[in-house]
Amino acid sequence: MKVIILAGGLGTRISEESHLKPKPMIEIGELPILVHIMKIYAAQGFNEFIICAGYKQHIIKEYFAHYFLYNNDVTFDMMSNQRIIHNRSKDNWTVTVVDTGLNTQTGGRVKRVKDYIGNEPFMLTYGDAVGDIDLTSLLNEHKKSGKLCTMSCYNFGQSKGVIDISKDGSVNAFREKSDLDGDLINIGFMVCEPQVLDLIKDDSVPFEDYPLKTLVKENQLNAYVHKGFWQCMDTLREKEKLEKLWVTNNAPWKIWVD
Repeated sequence: MKVIILAGGLGTRISEESHLKPKPMIEIGELPILVHIMKIYAAQGFNEFIICAGYKQHIIKEYFAHYFLYNNDVTFDMMSNQRIIHNRSKDNWTVTVVDTGLNTQTGGRVKRVKDYIGNEPFMLTYGDAVGDIDLTSLLNEHKKSGKLCTMSCYNFGQSKGVIDISKDGSVNAFREKSDLDGDLINIGFMVCEPQVLDLIKDDSVPFEDYPLKTLVKENQLNAYVHKGFWQCMDTLREKEKLEKLWVTNNAPWKIWVD
């Protein structure tokens, strides 16, 4: 099953770094977060990737063109003009990077890679968030639902105590936070049937708008609630949080073996 990764946005909320590179190419440790995401999938048997690029898309293409050079020791024989890569990575991936346009919306990006997907189910996620998602469980839940799309959801919960206040300002009750507090949010890590592509008209369609709303209306959207770790990288502060987890060997999303 192919994995579609949305990696074409401008990343304006983390412009400290995204003015130089696409947000999915911002590094956690010494690896772009895009590669972290790919390793999460590959560790669970999903190693065919289609990257929906856009903003500074050439940087993503150049990275994978030189992937082994960037991630291994190398000897340059200056006399013979040869390059020898040592301890070559064993990532058995196929990576297709597609320029899906600078201003294309998320749905339009997915529609643009239709020919690479084929008439088969596919996985879809965002290129700026990591988590210890059980993809086998996600896929099983999708199949069991019989619906056209399954979306992974996550509950951030509340960070403080919860207060119930009446209209006159009186406190009726106070309790500590619960895992049930807070709203479930869409965290990507979706499974889609090919019919979902028919709901995307053109480049102007955000996947989160007409396609998902139509699936809800037609009772074709299934929710998979993820209860482990998940974190997006929208801001520099969130990037630094992920970096700290990584450098202290406390990264829950690192489910692969180096």
